[in-house]
Amino acid sequence: MRLKGQDLRAAAATGPGRLEMVDRPAPRVGAGVLVQLERAGICGTDLKILDGFTLVSYPRVLGHELVGTVAEAPPEARVSPGARVLVNPGISCGRCHLCRRDRSHLCGRGGLLGRDFDGVFAEAILLEERFLHPVPDRVATDEAGLLQVLGTVVHSQQTVAVSPDSVAVVIGLGVSGMLHTQLLSDRGAGLVIGVSRSPWKLELAKGLGADVVATPDEASDVVAQASSGRGADLVIESVGKEETVVQSIDLAGPGGDVIIYGTVTGGGTEMPYYQLYFKELTLHNPRAARPGDYNEAIRQAAEGRIRLAPLVTARYPLEETARAFAAARSGDHLKVLLTP
Repeated sequence: MRLKGQDLRAAAATGPGRLEMVDRPAPRVGAGVLVQLERAGICGTDLKILDGFTLVSYPRVLGHELVGTVAEAPPEARVSPGARVLVNPGISCGRCHLCRRDRSHLCGRGGLLGRDFDGVFAEAILLEERFLHPVPDRVATDEAGLLQVLGTVVHSQQTVAVSPDSVAVVIGLGVSGMLHTQLLSDRGAGLVIGVSRSPWKLELAKGLGADVVATPDEASDVVAQASSGRGADLVIESVGKEETVVQSIDLAGPGGDVIIYGTVTGGGTEMPYYQLYFKELTLHNPRAARPGDYNEAIRQAAEGRIRLAPLVTARYPLEETARAFAAARSGDHLKVLLTP
């Protein structure tokens, strides 16, 4: 690892569809902490940015999911060199009315690493200490690479209650859907139903907290049977498509909750607005996570309450980021991680 006085390697989008390894000047430690790459996760957001569906200023170093090791820190810092930390990628001003109300993830003066600011797919990145969360050694290296995603899952479920009587459905069994499934089970949901088109993901979900699994075509009948016809008390949409939002509304029973975890930017399907009214459903639209959500995610992982290792299916060194992106697109993997 080159840190002092030398350029650092980074993976950047240099235009729509163009991913290149670039050299960036080594940051000067003073106002921040230098965090060295340990594990960085590739997310669907990274793919959308590279493809040009999400507009950014080029060149843009990609990535927002990082667990790393403190390489250098100013004398007044609470973290010391060698400490493992999770990066909160939601950069915020720390001063506005939202930041003061513990809603810094909504700060209008901030943005996301890898989209609004250069991101974490680099040998090292300089950050303010307030965006770092200590990670204990008992969280394994690969598992730590999923902590940022787990933090957003923890955040999104905080507005809904579950009980032994709850019938909960998770639509979409990618990384976030698998984490939602586990968290619902850990929180004591009575019946958790996982929905996916992928046979191997359905099989994996059965070992990670799903009591019942179904394909999208089977979901309506399965939920009706499992709930004795009343519908689901909670549906979590973890795909990010309007059609699955519509299906979530359809599967929810009267008085139910729907969490739209996936990022939906529009589509051509007419939303079933009358069903929202008729069933008196509550829609939740969580975004990112608060600092405390990341601390909770780290605690759950450290206690072994959420299994993260089965979700890591590929690892590539930073210099092979292009291959890592190809693997992430293939549909054959869950979480693809970048390593030093």
